[in-house]
Formats: sequence, structure tokens, C-alpha cells
Amino acid sequence: MRYKDLLTGFIRLHILHHASEHEIYGQWIMDELARHGYRLSPGTLYPLLNAMEQRGYLKSRKERHGRTARKLYRATGSGKKGLELAKSRLKEFIGEAMKE
Repeated sequence: MRYKDLLTGFIRLHILHHASEHEIYGQWIMDELARHGYRLSPGTLYPLLNAMEQRGYLKSRKERHGRTARKLYRATGSGKKGLELAKSRLKEFIGEAMKE
């Protein structure tokens, strides 16, 4: 992905946004991010999810259906607070950046 270093923060915010609304899993969030133009491989996404969990923004649980196991992620209180702060800063940035 071009400009990956600049856009990674938006990817994290998308993840937190959806994980605040409901449980998410890897393939679902990859598809959702792709709808917004972010094409991530599992080798990029899963370490990102793991890092967000280690930092306390997400928590996960495993759900098993027969032989298949799926890891479900949900935003923590800290993740939700971080998302609200980021949204506030994003509004401020948009107001400044979009002035003509």
C-alpha cells in the first residue's frame, strides 16, 4: 500500500471504531478495510491486531465452530477512550486542513 506509514493510524482507528460497535475478526476487518481502499495481507493485519491487544486497546476471545477456531476482537475501555480522543483531534485537523 502506498503511503502505508502515513495511513496506518487510520487503519487502527477503523479497527477501533468497528471493534467498539461489535466483535470483529480478521477476515471481516480485512474485507471492511478493503472497501475503504486499504488492502492488507494477513501478515500485516494480524501483527497489528496483536500489537493493539498488547497495548490494551483490544481484547480477544477464541470461538470454536467444530474444527474451525476464530479469534474475535472487541475494543477495551482504553481503546474506546483512545478512539474518542482521536476523533476529537481528527475533527480539529479536518477543520484546519480543509480551509481554503
